[in-house]
Amino acid sequence: MFYLVAYDISDNKRRKKIADLLEGYGCRVQFSVFECRLSVKKYGELKQRLRRYYREEEQDSLRFYPISGHTLGQVEIWGEPPLLMPPSSTIV
Repeated sequence: MFYLVAYDISDNKRRKKIADLLEGYGCRVQFSVFECRLSVKKYGELKQRLRRYYREEEQDSLRFYPISGHTLGQVEIWGEPPLLMPPSSTIV
């Protein structure tokens, strides 16, 4: 599944940790927005790892938007980078 992950974290140190963590799961497309193509297992793993840095009492915000294959084809992008696409299939 394709996910758009957005965050608003007030603490610089935790915001950096979250950005670094997301870099391992997807592609940064805006300062605080990542596109991630994840399996169910990887999505669960990502959320579990993000919980370590998330602080509700400090008004942190993390949002996960699942985007289906149908709506993914309707995404409009103005500017860079291009939409994160899955690797193409290889027939052996």
